[in-house]
Amino acid sequence: MSWIESIQKAINYMEENLLNDLTMDQIAQEVNSSVFHFQRIFSILTDMSIADYIRRRRLTLAAQELMNTEHKIIDLAYKYGYDSPEAFTKAFRKQHNVTPSEARKLQGPLQSYNRLIIQVSLKGAEPMKYKIVEKEKFQVVGVKRTYNCQNGENTQGIPLFWDEMNNKGMDDALLKLNNGEIKGVLGVCVPDKNYKENSLMDYWIATEHVGEVPDNLLTMEVPAAKWVVFEVHGPMPDAMQNTWKQIYSEWFPSNPYEPAGSAELEVYSDEDPFSPDLYSEIWISIK
Repeated sequence: MSWIESIQKAINYMEENLLNDLTMDQIAQEVNSSVFHFQRIFSILTDMSIADYIRRRRLTLAAQELMNTEHKIIDLAYKYGYDSPEAFTKAFRKQHNVTPSEARKLQGPLQSYNRLIIQVSLKGAEPMKYKIVEKEKFQVVGVKRTYNCQNGENTQGIPLFWDEMNNKGMDDALLKLNNGEIKGVLGVCVPDKNYKENSLMDYWIATEHVGEVPDNLLTMEVPAAKWVVFEVHGPMPDAMQNTWKQIYSEWFPSNPYEPAGSAELEVYSDEDPFSPDLYSEIWISIK
């Protein structure tokens, strides 16, 4: 089953069980995936976490029911998974910009999130440039933080992590240490060693380095692997985000490889990140 088929099967499962207590484990098991990898690919393809999708769909259905039935707001709050009418009202207002009572009186437009349908996009005029390389184990040095993929913490936290480290001059410090084969500063995504039981990931801002590790930095050995290396052209962050989507919506469905489930790398040069001519790379271990 391709990732596209897996995502759609999971969406169908979520839609059929929107009013039940859904867990990430249940959803991932439905498509024979780990929580970590399923949540990561879902967020790349849809720009939202699974928790966000479920919440938005429930509040969309709740709004429809408010306007078309006489059911009490307190009953709808419990029906759509909220512990109290107050929690329901807060979430409802955040999505729709009106309270449930105002929605019932047809006061103001509502924000509707429709059921997702994942499709493969064929864009022959935009070829992807890549190469397959085999690389022995190597060392990266840098800083890391751990994020929970289940609640979308990674998508919110990683950009803030980069901003914080760039403000501290970490990118310049890492470039000075960069003496390995991969040139530039790396964003390294690594599933927790118990990722099959949880949805945690380590995210590193690092560089490939041969030699002793400075006291203020951590080190990690990236195991030997076969990698597919994609070229990324254009300013950040759009070029990187668009390439990730293209990889999982076009390249993997059209090629005989699968992600191996180990580290994934984003490689950034020391050039202007907003330059239209900026060259970067994405490395994904494959099997």
